[in-house]
Amino acid sequence: MVLLRRVCQLYAGLVLYGISLALMVHAALGLDPWDVFHQGVADRTGLSFGTATLLAGAVVLLLWIPLRQRPGLGTVSNVLVVGPTVDVTSWLLPSPEGLVPRVGLLALGIVLNGVASGAYLGAGFGPGPRDGLMTGIHRRTGRSLRGVRTGIELSVLAVGFLLGGTAGVGTVAYALCIGPLVQFFLPRLTPSPRAVLPESASGAET
Repeated sequence: MVLLRRVCQLYAGLVLYGISLALMVHAALGLDPWDVFHQGVADRTGLSFGTATLLAGAVVLLLWIPLRQRPGLGTVSNVLVVGPTVDVTSWLLPSPEGLVPRVGLLALGIVLNGVASGAYLGAGFGPGPRDGLMTGIHRRTGRSLRGVRTGIELSVLAVGFLLGGTAGVGTVAYALCIGPLVQFFLPRLTPSPRAVLPESASGAET
């Protein structure tokens, strides 16, 4: 029963993660660094946001090979589930008019992202491609997790911004809030002691 609960929690978390990203995209007040990059790629290539997210995750997953990282069910499912969920949710969501509805969408998206991160990480089936890239570089170079993550996030933010991705107050709000949110929800959404919590839990992604 614990295994079944963990599997259900994994996929519920990933679907919720995709919904949270779509909410933040529709708010148009700034995205987290990776999603600034995804949006920039989508704008430049004509791909949907979800497809850009999926393809970027697949490319990042290939970078695990020289780092000798091993993907888990959660890793592969992250690549396959989040992108399509973003597209479906974006198609269903109306575009908000006015600052107040947009701020509301942003706030809801960030909170749901924290819940989703806690759920999918707490299921214990492995980190997403981008978190795995961070931990892999950390192990291979010996540099701190914080330093590696900061370097990656600043790099993708800069590239995404140059490609036309939306960076703004939402980017800052996400950066300030996501760590405490995941820290709050992760222990409450870990159904089994065997569900090992990744070192990167304080800043989870898709």
